Amino acid sequence: MKYIEVDEELYRHIASKTERIGESASDILRRLLGLSVDAVEPPQPLAISQPSLEAEPIQAVAVQAAPAVNDFSRLVDEHLLSQQKGAVGRFLFLLESLYQLAPEQFSQILQIQGRDRLYFARSKEQLLEASASANPKEIGTSGFWVTSNNNTAKKRTILSEVLVQFGCDATVAVGIAERV
Repeated sequence: MKYIEVDEELYRHIASKTERIGESASDILRRLLGLSVDAVEPPQPLAISQPSLEAEPIQAVAVQAAPAVNDFSRLVDEHLLSQQKGAVGRFLFLLESLYQLAPEQFSQILQIQGRDRLYFARSKEQLLEASASANPKEIGTSGFWVTSNNNTAKKRTILSEVLVQFGCDATVAVGIAERV
C-alpha cells in the first residue's frame, strides 16, 4: 500500500468527484486521469489523512478531538513488525507505535469499548475486574493496558477503531490493522 499526503482543497476536490457509493480514491483518480479503472492489480487505497465524517460514535469523537497525528505511514515499520511474535505481538507493537507518535492524546483509547467489554484501561487490575479472562498486556511502557484474548479479527477491528479515533482515514486504518 502506498501513502500520499494531500492538502484540504485537493482532498475535497477528489471527494467531490465520487460517482458511486464505495468508490475508492484510487478509482476516482484513475477515472479523472483517464486510466483504466479495471486495473489488473487491485487499486491501492489513497491515504488521505483526514478524519472520517461518517456518523459512528467513535468517528464523531475523532473529529471533535482533532488529534495532531497526521502521518500514519510512520506507524508501520515492516521490519520490526515482522519480528513480533504472533497476532498479539503485532497488535501490541502497532499500539505502542501509535503511542510513540502521540503520547499526549493516547488516553483517547479508553473511550473504545465493546458493548459488554472493556478493551483498554490504565491498569491490569481494571481489565481483570471487567473480565477475569481478559489476559491484560501493557502497551509497551505507556501505562495503558489492553485485553489480548480477543481473536485476530477482533484485534484488527479494535486497532482500526483506535486509528480512526486518532483521525486516520478508515481505509488506511483497515490496511494497517490487516497487518495484525
